[in-house]
Amino acid sequence: MTTVPFLRLKYFDFAQCDISASNSPDSNVNSLFLQQIIHMQNYLEFDFRISPLQPWNEILMAELIEIGFDSFTEEIHGILGYIQKELFKEEELKALPLFQNDEVNIEYSFTEMPNINWNEEWEKNFEPINIDDKVLIRAEFHESVEGMHEIIIQPKMSFGTGHHPTTHLMIQQMVDIDFKDKKVLDMGCGTSVLAIYAKQIGAGDTKAIDIDEWSVENSKENAARNGVELDIELGTADNLGKENYDIILANINRNILISDIPTYVSVLNEGGKLLLSGLCFFDVDDILEVCKENNLELKKKLQREEWVSLLLEK
Repeated sequence: MTTVPFLRLKYFDFAQCDISASNSPDSNVNSLFLQQIIHMQNYLEFDFRISPLQPWNEILMAELIEIGFDSFTEEIHGILGYIQKELFKEEELKALPLFQNDEVNIEYSFTEMPNINWNEEWEKNFEPINIDDKVLIRAEFHESVEGMHEIIIQPKMSFGTGHHPTTHLMIQQMVDIDFKDKKVLDMGCGTSVLAIYAKQIGAGDTKAIDIDEWSVENSKENAARNGVELDIELGTADNLGKENYDIILANINRNILISDIPTYVSVLNEGGKLLLSGLCFFDVDDILEVCKENNLELKKKLQREEWVSLLLEK
């Protein structure tokens, strides 16, 4: 059984990648991501029975994301899907293209999830993340590892433990960028692991913005844990005013990025860098088209499993 983690409840509505690869290499993190991102009291669990299973399970996930589903678990017969109770509209589900497709049969049932102490479960399951033997993301109760750059977090309900390939890719890109004295913006910051790392490797003023109150509070706690100062705000790209940045980090999703790239560019200094992830390989062409329209040049692309990060320059 494989859990597919989704980035942020309030952002994540993009087409998903290959479920079999989405959470490698940390097999014990499967249930962890559901624990981190689902406030069970307000969630519905859907059991989708799909015949034939391939390739329709992945296509169904992509369509479900568009109506608010934000995490999945692979089952032998199909998938389990999770959605906030207040977001679910059955007419939207039944109107999905795949439900009109004669080549596949889909049946479903759903139940409301129970209230569980996920923070306690997180402490039982969370393992340190080693990124290329250069960066270690760990909790306070893990032992320090000599010779590695360490980021200490407690994610609670926020995304950004480093287990997910997109966070891993962002940090891989950041390792090779000069952050010294650069003014940095982390959009959709989650745990603020990226903003914290930026400060640790020399960034100047660094702002972290997220639409989720959980993430804002968690970011403040994580910044304190790591002894860094961040300007943390609740909001979206609409919060950005005339303040400019040298480096913008945005690990969100395809749809939000396509919508917000013009805003990012408007506050990015000439010669500044925009680092994007939350993308599958099949999202890249659409993203690059928008980037080209906004005078951004692709400098580097990294891929991990089905996931991609892009480094662009203005």
